[in-house]
Amino acid sequence: MMTMPQAIHFGTAEMINNKTKTMIIKLLQQIINTYHRGGYRIKHNLADQQFECIRKTMELQVIDTNITGRDEHVPEVKGYTITVIERAREIINTLPFEILPHQLIVKIVYNAVI
Repeated sequence: MMTMPQAIHFGTAEMINNKTKTMIIKLLQQIINTYHRGGYRIKHNLADQQFECIRKTMELQVIDTNITGRDEHVPEVKGYTITVIERAREIINTLPFEILPHQLIVKIVYNAVI
């Protein structure tokens, strides 16, 4: 899961082990807490269709959630995702290995986000 605030350009990435409602809410709450620690308040959430299940939870936290239509993406996050993928590929292409362990790929993506 990737997030990209429109105003401050501070993106985050979290690995989703399973796409259950509980896991998505837990990871999103971690991200919200990260922004709150930085002194930012989240008012709006633009999300893809897969996050429809958390709309009511976000409304309880007074966060307006706008879900995109079918086969659409949030443009800012899509652009940021492409940037992170390119950064990760640059790192991977410098490694002398053909097969990478899953955990290494996760760490490479986390590094590309920073």
